[in-house]
Amino acid sequence: MPSTTPPADPPRPPRTAAVIPAAGRGVRLGPGAPKALRTLGGTPMLIHAIRAMAASRAVSLVVVVAPPDGAPEVKHLLDEHALPERTDYLVVPGGETRQESVGLGLDALPEDVSVVLVHDAARPLVPVDTVDAVAAAVRDGAPAVVPALPLADTVKEVEPAGTPGEPEPVIATPVRARLRAVQTPQGFDRDTLVRAHAEVAVDGEGATDDAGMVERLGQPVVVVPGHEEAFKVTRPLDLVLAEAVLARRRANDGF
Repeated sequence: MPSTTPPADPPRPPRTAAVIPAAGRGVRLGPGAPKALRTLGGTPMLIHAIRAMAASRAVSLVVVVAPPDGAPEVKHLLDEHALPERTDYLVVPGGETRQESVGLGLDALPEDVSVVLVHDAARPLVPVDTVDAVAAAVRDGAPAVVPALPLADTVKEVEPAGTPGEPEPVIATPVRARLRAVQTPQGFDRDTLVRAHAEVAVDGEGATDDAGMVERLGQPVVVVPGHEEAFKVTRPLDLVLAEAVLARRRANDGF
C-alpha cells in the first residue's frame, strides 16, 4: 500500500536582515541634523542607505536604529519615501554608543534571521553587487565577512603626539600589499555576532567595529572586494563627492 505521508517541505534558505545604526550626530559634518538625516540629492542619506540594502534580493528585513529620542521622526521619514515593497522595515531606538545601537538592532531581529548585515548609514551609495557578495559569503559558511579595498597610499605607524599638530615619530611602515580599507555592510552569522556583542567590548586599542569584535572571539573574518563608491560620508568634501556620484548615476542609469 503506498504511503500517504506528505513529502517534507524543502528547507528554507537562511533569512538575511540588515541593521543600520543611525543614532550618531555626525559632528565632523558640522552642526545641524544628525549625519544620517543630511540630504544627498534632496533625499536623506539614511533613505539612500536603506534603499541600498533593500536593493539586494538577499535582504528581506531592514532594521533602522534611530537616535534614542528620534524613532518617531525616523518612522515618519520612512513613510514619506518610496522603499521596495518586498522588504520589511523596522525602526527601533538606539543607545548612546554604536555598539549599544547595533546590539539593540540585533535584539529586534525575528528568530528566523540567521544572516545579519551591519551597514553604516553614512555609506549611502554602496552598490547592490557589494551587498550581495557579502551576504553570499556568509551564506557559504564564513562567520564574518567585510568588503574592503586595497590602499592607494603608503601607511605609517606613528607614536601619537602629546599635543595636536606636533611632529610624530614614525614607528613602522606596514607592507601596503597586506592592508585593506574596510567598508560596510559587514556580514555575519547571527549567532557569532550576538556572541561578540555579549562578550567583547569596543575600544580604541583593539576592536573598533563589529568584525573586529568577532576577531577577538578567535573567529575567522574574510574579505570580499569592496567598491570605491561605498565610501563613508564624514566630512563636507565627502558630501560633495557623493553628490557627484549620485548625479552621474542618475544621468547614466536613471537611478
